[in-house]
Amino acid sequence: MDKNSFRRECLKRLKARNRVKDYYGDKIVSNILYRYIKQSRFKVVMLYIPLKIEINISILIKRLRMEKVALLVPFMEGKSFRLVKYRLPIKIKKFGVKEPNISNSFYKKIDLAIVPIIGTDSSFRRIGFGKGFYDRFFEKSGDKIDRVFFIGRRSCICSKIVTDSYDVEGDYYITPKRVLDKKHIK
Repeated sequence: MDKNSFRRECLKRLKARNRVKDYYGDKIVSNILYRYIKQSRFKVVMLYIPLKIEINISILIKRLRMEKVALLVPFMEGKSFRLVKYRLPIKIKKFGVKEPNISNSFYKKIDLAIVPIIGTDSSFRRIGFGKGFYDRFFEKSGDKIDRVFFIGRRSCICSKIVTDSYDVEGDYYITPKRVLDKKHIK
């Protein structure tokens, strides 16, 4: 199996989903993330504004904003993105991606990056939608990020290594049914 066929298989499983279970699963993952962020006293968190196929972390965003945690989201630029502060209003852009209005980039240290994932392999590297946005961003700015959490609606793990060396490597993989770290996936 190669990376593209594994991605197609994971996407097929994701699309055959139960919306009621997704709603509850999204809440479970958001609560796990919230507890970890609060327990670790993180002040700067990179996350994403969810697409329909991704874990909906809107509840998490709202809670963290009320508690004055600095939230950073991707702002698409060409074949990569830069981070900007999360703020309203949110607009729908290319590929159905939601973004805040353009603002200054954020270049400081990031305590935690929450990254949506379709699947991973035994090297604990991300398999995403295939556009490479996160890979290019992490190549440039990965040294400013302390921890990387992958989150997904379904656990999709390939026992073979199908990722490339430039794919983003995570510290944890969180789904509604399990939390895995690098040690437990190998």
